[in-house]
Formats: sequence, C-alpha cells, structure tokens
Amino acid sequence: MDSVLKSIRANFVPIHREGYPFIAILAFVSLFLGWLWGPLFWLGLILTAWCVYFFRDPPRVTPIDPDLVISPADGRVSAVGPVVPPPELELGTAPRVRISVFMNVFNCHVNRAPVAGRVQRIAYKPGKFLNAELDKASEDNERNGLVIEGAHGSLGVVQIAGLVARRIVCFTREGQQLAAGERFGLIRFGSRLDVYLPEGAVPLVAEGQTAIAGETVLARFGAAGGATGVRID
Repeated sequence: MDSVLKSIRANFVPIHREGYPFIAILAFVSLFLGWLWGPLFWLGLILTAWCVYFFRDPPRVTPIDPDLVISPADGRVSAVGPVVPPPELELGTAPRVRISVFMNVFNCHVNRAPVAGRVQRIAYKPGKFLNAELDKASEDNERNGLVIEGAHGSLGVVQIAGLVARRIVCFTREGQQLAAGERFGLIRFGSRLDVYLPEGAVPLVAEGQTAIAGETVLARFGAAGGATGVRID
C-alpha cells in the first residue's frame, strides 16, 4: 500500500498553499451552480481545474554553480538590454543589463531566487496594472523588488504586476539567506519578473526564448560571450 501511495504522490504535481483558498471557493461555487442548473457545474469544474493548474508548484532541479544566474520565473524572455534599475532598489543610476521574463496565465507562477545570497533589501512600490509586456510597466506598474547580495555583487529581481495580476506575494524577508532556485514569492495571475545583473554577468538567453524557473540559465559570470551580444557602453 505504501508503494502505491508513493507512486500516486510522485505522479501528482504539488499545489502551492497560496492556491488552496481559491480552489476551495471555486469548488464550492461549482457545486452551487450545479445545484441551480446542472450544465453550470461543468463550467465551474473547468474553472476549478484551471485554478489547480495555475497554482501548481512542481519541483525543479537547479544547476549548482555560483557563476550562474538562474531564471526566477517560468515564461518567455521578453527583453534583454541595459536599463537603469528602479530607484527603490538603491542599485545606483548606471544602466545594468536587465533580463525580463513574461508569465502568461498558463505559466507556473512560483518565483525562485536567481542566485544564492542574502536578501539585502525588499522594496514594494504601488502603481498601475498595465500590460506587463510593455516596457513602461517596469516604471509604472505595482512591483516588489529584492536585492540579493551574492558571490558576484548585488543583483536585483523585481516582481511586476500586470493587467490581470492584482496580488504580489513575497515569502522572504530582509536578511534571509536564499539558495539559488529557492522559492521566494508568487504573483497571481499573469505578470513579469525583471532581473538586473551585476557587472560582469553575460546574458546567455535571447528575446523570445522560453525560460523555466529554477532551471534555465539566464547569464553567467566570466563567460566569454553571450547569446545576445548585449553590451553597456
């Protein structure tokens, strides 16, 4: 019996605890709608199943190398290039290479630390809810930024709300030590993460590439060259 239970658990993707209230509410609504009119139950069931899928939290295997910067989010690399970091991060006014990963409503939304290090700063800024794919979303949208002091200096990672996203969740706190690939937050329902690289990190991804949180290598320190050819003059 134990082996059967282990096999069942191994084949089911874990659900993040942040999703439990939403799943429970939708399940209750489905039953209520079904009581009103049978066909509505199936509509509610589909929405409940989607909610379960949205809050999935699959295990990830993170590369063990302090010279790597790992993707903090599942999604599509939407931008790679030099940008001045948000002022609340206190990372200075010089441009840094920023890699943006856009998450749609079908991506896994659990966010993971791009490098190992100490959380030096957490800065929340209220704002608008524009389309997270727009470049101005980095300046205008509601966001929550972390500065992680790693082996190669301070790295900024910013959770940005989007059109549908109305809740940024951050599990960590200032002073906490994070491992590369460790869960640090979540954004509900579709958004974007920006990573501001320290000097010396070379991007290894290109715009349009698919990224997997905790696994895809975004950049490397000491690399001879990158896939994007990005430079800061």
